[in-house]
Amino acid sequence: MIVDKAIYTNGTRRDIDGDISDAFDLAREEGDCFVWIGLFEPNEDEFALVSDELQLHPLAAEDAVSAHQRPKMERYDDTLLIVLKTLSYIDETSDIEVGEIMVFLGPDFVITVRHGAGNPLRPVRKRLEDSPELLKHGATAVLYAVCDEVVDRYGIVAHEVEIDIIGLEKAVFNPGARDVTEDVYSLKREVLEFRGAEDPLIPVLQEIAKGRVAECGSTQEYFRDVLDHLLRVDGQVDAHNELLNSVLTAHLALLGKQQNEDMRKISAWAAIIAVPTAIAGIYGMNFEHMPELKWTWSYPVVLALIAVICVLLFRRLRRSGWL
Repeated sequence: MIVDKAIYTNGTRRDIDGDISDAFDLAREEGDCFVWIGLFEPNEDEFALVSDELQLHPLAAEDAVSAHQRPKMERYDDTLLIVLKTLSYIDETSDIEVGEIMVFLGPDFVITVRHGAGNPLRPVRKRLEDSPELLKHGATAVLYAVCDEVVDRYGIVAHEVEIDIIGLEKAVFNPGARDVTEDVYSLKREVLEFRGAEDPLIPVLQEIAKGRVAECGSTQEYFRDVLDHLLRVDGQVDAHNELLNSVLTAHLALLGKQQNEDMRKISAWAAIIAVPTAIAGIYGMNFEHMPELKWTWSYPVVLALIAVICVLLFRRLRRSGWL
């Protein structure tokens, strides 16, 4: 559905009262303005109203409706298509929700198509309308503002992921901690999903920042700033991935150490129990002639001997750290 539509002339907004086609005709006639139409999860019929008016390539129209594209930049005739993945952090589940924004950029129009509940573009539109000097750059200013908002959200999500990793580190090294292997793998999947959203966007912004996209020539320095922020986030994501590997390695090492300690304790108690078992086994053989059977104190002495040996073994094993 269409969530907002307007014409912008010299950084000033004018609402579209009539049909969308009238707005496009007006933008072409005046020549110093552009139309910005925002859509949210449009179906084929809704997007056809825009694509038919602008004569968008069928493949581009198909991508806008079906979504699930990787971050990329493609050119269809005089229309530039930029796909960005949006990220939002869910505090309750510590999950990262992935959405998608497609920006169709032309000489006198910009169409933003958003999929997913995260990263609404209303704040972006308000920011631009409050900055007429930036908006005077035309449709490319919209692309810059959208990219800047998406990358800023990446930074927020990266900070939240870092907090989760710190929590896992504390859990791993906490004495008597629970098994956090599943939590580590779960967060690692989220980090990999994060990387899949931000990493392919780097070459796209590099192309724009190097001046290889003619439409963005007047805002080239703005895109350099966005690229710098994105590279910083990319470094954080790489660090998070390495840190999770280290956390997992440390956790598995501690689990192995605990298992070894348990085996040593079991072996130590087995050695102690073997003493009375062996002596009792000898007496259970029922020999007819055993000298000590004729002695009144034989059994008390044997029991005392068993106790002494077990106590000595216990003290020796305790001193060596096996118990």
